[in-house]
Amino acid sequence: MSRVRIRLMTAVLTCALVVTTVSATAASAAQVPVRPGRHQPAVAETIRQVPLQGAVNFRDLGGYRTYTGGQVRQGLVYRSDALNKLTAADLTTVSGLGLTKAVDFRVPLEVQYDGADRLPAGLTPTSRPVSDLGLYATLLTAISSGDPVKQEQMLGGGRAEAYMRDIYRTFVTGPENRAQFAATLREIAGGTGPLLYHCTSGKDRTGWVSYVLLRALGVPESSAGRDYLASNTFRAAYDAQVRAGLEQSGRMQDPDLLIPLQEVRQDYLDAATARLEADYGGFHGYLTDGLGLDLRTLARLRSRLVRS
Repeated sequence: MSRVRIRLMTAVLTCALVVTTVSATAASAAQVPVRPGRHQPAVAETIRQVPLQGAVNFRDLGGYRTYTGGQVRQGLVYRSDALNKLTAADLTTVSGLGLTKAVDFRVPLEVQYDGADRLPAGLTPTSRPVSDLGLYATLLTAISSGDPVKQEQMLGGGRAEAYMRDIYRTFVTGPENRAQFAATLREIAGGTGPLLYHCTSGKDRTGWVSYVLLRALGVPESSAGRDYLASNTFRAAYDAQVRAGLEQSGRMQDPDLLIPLQEVRQDYLDAATARLEADYGGFHGYLTDGLGLDLRTLARLRSRLVRS
């Protein structure tokens, strides 16, 4: 296949995984309330999206209540989907956040075809790839084939869901993945300014490290889980448009094959936490033995990010 054709096909894949320019109006469904769980204080919590034109899953991780009644500080940690489509107006918005570091969890193939981050002047992305087990390349192959039989064979019959569960297990089992997550958490603990991390859709690699960070800060599992699942709310309309476009273009007869790959699901998260329990005996073991975070680092995380 010629490189020109590969790039054309990649544009289709990009639609499936990467946020292109969307209207600020659509992106401004910015605040999703989080209901208190059984072990949470009865205080309203809000998931805070930063409305942008070129990304739909850019959020402030602050605002959550902890078991002890503290609250995660806002304006210190941000999570996002891909940043390569940010507009000039977006860059002005992001510049106002005062970011001192931007961590990119995408693998080289994603960066190669989607493009490097667009960031405010003076801010250079830190490449810290976390494996997607070849998912990006698999989607490129499936969509570019235009063959409904091949697409069904690759993604149908529960195969897409199984693929996602395998990816989540490698967040726990992969030494390189653990090292990338740990380095990011250490930087948050020792940082002097706001930090952003992201992947392509801002839901899996980014979703996992956000879940881990919130749990490490003492945020109840129920709240951390809702933050993880909120990607479905922020991405739903755009992802539905992507599927409709693929069907109308004739590239996919059954674009719903992509839904398990576009969504986050509780059973994906459960696959990672079950592996965590099996390998490390619990969440604390994953933090200390799996990620190698000592008690001083964990204490610094809480001291820096949680206010009484």
